[in-house]
Amino acid sequence: MIAVDWGTSNFRTFQLDADGTILARRSSPQGILRVEGGHFAETLHAEVGDWLAEGERHILLCGMIGSREGWVEAPYLPCPVGIENLAQSVVEVPFDDAEVRLVPGVAGTDFDGVPEVMRGEETEAMGILDTCGGTGLVCFPGTHSKWIHLSDRKIVNLMTCMTGELYGALSRNTILERTMRSGGGIDDTAFRRGIARSADSGGLLHHLFGVRTLTLMDQLREEASASYLSGLLIGHEVRAAMPPGGAVHLVGAAPLCSLYAQTIEACGGSATVEDEDAAARGLAAIARRLTWS
Repeated sequence: MIAVDWGTSNFRTFQLDADGTILARRSSPQGILRVEGGHFAETLHAEVGDWLAEGERHILLCGMIGSREGWVEAPYLPCPVGIENLAQSVVEVPFDDAEVRLVPGVAGTDFDGVPEVMRGEETEAMGILDTCGGTGLVCFPGTHSKWIHLSDRKIVNLMTCMTGELYGALSRNTILERTMRSGGGIDDTAFRRGIARSADSGGLLHHLFGVRTLTLMDQLREEASASYLSGLLIGHEVRAAMPPGGAVHLVGAAPLCSLYAQTIEACGGSATVEDEDAAARGLAAIARRLTWS
């Protein structure tokens, strides 16, 4: 089978055997926003055509490819959602060279009843059910970080934080850009300083202006200001999403998960980094519950 995690910015795919073992993997920047004119079928064939030539005939997709801007809009399933619900609600996608199906997204609310949605993370969550015990708090760091609560192997609610997107907007399109220089990597001291600042009074909107004033007053090097901003934003996110002393399962790219783990521990919690291939594991588990022609 071919498993595809097709997001807004990236295309990740895995060739799996009948047991879900990863035989091969590849990735490209062909996220849905890079596909012009709705040519998703052509893009998919360009990415996995050689695997199709080898005889693969089953493809399972997840992610933003199922959004309104994607190939076929798949419905959102309301929480609570488990793996059986996802498998029973896959959507067929027209494709000449293989049988293609699409995992639906999930809709829920935050603790105050405001709507929340996700596409892709629900599949990753299904991929770590066994390792996390099917219950707990899971964080998926990224452009729009997701925090999922699992209970009895089901997603019961979720919360989204626009941390990554806000970091990009602030560092490129606000006054903070004027005193921000590339430092060529994370400055650990500045990052930890940003985390600590997130615990102070005043709130995020006030703390953000401090990124500028600290550099103006020569209390923060311009080369370290990006790391300070990152620590500040992630610190506020973690403090808002994690209960005191919480245990968090992290799923995502190793460098970003490392930053979140450091922040979680600095905020009094504990972090476990889960399998980076959780999407492939989840797609394999869902596929095992499907009847293919």
